[in-house]
Amino acid sequence: MKVGICTLGCKVNLYESEYIRSLLEENGYEIASFDDYCDIYIINTCTVTNQSDAKDRKIIRQAIRRNKDACIVVMGCFIEANQDLNIPGVDIYIGTKNKTQIVTYLKEWFQKREMIRSLYKNRNVPFEDMEITRFEGRTRAFVKIQDGCDNFCSYCIIPYVRGKCRSKKKETVIKEIKKLVQNGYQEVVLTGIHTGNYGTDIDTDFASLLKEMVNIEGLHRIRISSIEITELNENVLQVLKDSPKIANHLHIPLQAGSDKILKLMNRKYNKNEFYDKVAEIRKIRPDIALTTDVIVGFPEETEEDFIETMNFCKEINCAKIHVFPYSKRNGTKAASMENQVDEKIKKDRAKRLGELSNQLEDAYYQKFIGKKLEVLIETNQDGKSVGHTSNYLKVEVEGVYPSETLVMVQLNSVANKIAKGTVLEKVQN
Repeated sequence: MKVGICTLGCKVNLYESEYIRSLLEENGYEIASFDDYCDIYIINTCTVTNQSDAKDRKIIRQAIRRNKDACIVVMGCFIEANQDLNIPGVDIYIGTKNKTQIVTYLKEWFQKREMIRSLYKNRNVPFEDMEITRFEGRTRAFVKIQDGCDNFCSYCIIPYVRGKCRSKKKETVIKEIKKLVQNGYQEVVLTGIHTGNYGTDIDTDFASLLKEMVNIEGLHRIRISSIEITELNENVLQVLKDSPKIANHLHIPLQAGSDKILKLMNRKYNKNEFYDKVAEIRKIRPDIALTTDVIVGFPEETEEDFIETMNFCKEINCAKIHVFPYSKRNGTKAASMENQVDEKIKKDRAKRLGELSNQLEDAYYQKFIGKKLEVLIETNQDGKSVGHTSNYLKVEVEGVYPSETLVMVQLNSVANKIAKGTVLEKVQN
């Protein structure tokens, strides 16, 4: 039977969908494009904003229209947040737990043709182990090490749908990464809902995991998908200092550059703490790329608060800012706050901060013109190859180099956020 899988949302969902894809293939299912006429459609959903919910519904309707006789499986955060949902045409509902049971659920449905619901109404669920040995169509492999969140930011529904923080066993993570390296992957991306909180439930910590990972033979780069500023403690920074295997790039969500707004968001730091930690990181890695997330138009945000955020982003000199206009999420504290910001104002602020991000990103790229950096090749087309550096610069070179090839490149120019360079030599890993 043909299966089409659509993944919405975060890197954790991408990892889980990759696990599901490989599990289905092992059990004789044919994986096809989601746009094909399939016997089974699986939609792995996101619910981070109300707009995410709307997109989920749209994709579900598309699948039902494509083949009204197909088995429609909807799983993930959208379903966990809307447990009483009943969409005509949907056959299997799976929340954020028991995705590993997909083969069992499909067999049961095709035998009985009766709706299946697998949902939980509490946060105390165990970590659901998944392991992958390859990541279809990707040069770098995501590895999910953690699930759940205990932060309860006032704008975020995720702690309610993903449950409490829980971690994959360290030995399981190491074994999984070793298998990926054996299969040719030289870079892994550590991901989770609250990645830096890894290990607090199993008597270890994130730094200890990193220390073991840097000793894996053949693994060239370890990239951290996202980490909170409060989790960049002395031990993590020591690994950053000691091992060049840790990518020269950290994504650290800021969310706001105003202490007033940070407090309303229930973030766990203030501006000074954020600034001081960034300064500490740059003492260790002066050229590191620090990227961030910022929400504009949060309830109570005035023009003065927004300007304060703009100025703070300049101060910390981000390499890139991912800008998000605040979007109400039903069920969160922020959704019921007074002084919600007008949509036009949100749009204007997002545009202005986006323009600043472009300026900062261009300036960061320019710093490396004339320098030599390692590039991990990912794709090649029309006689050219493209890859990324450790500090996540996108680089294009002349010549066809197979994916997973490491090359030393001298960067010559930058245009449209792509650096062009000359290959000096292949790098022996």
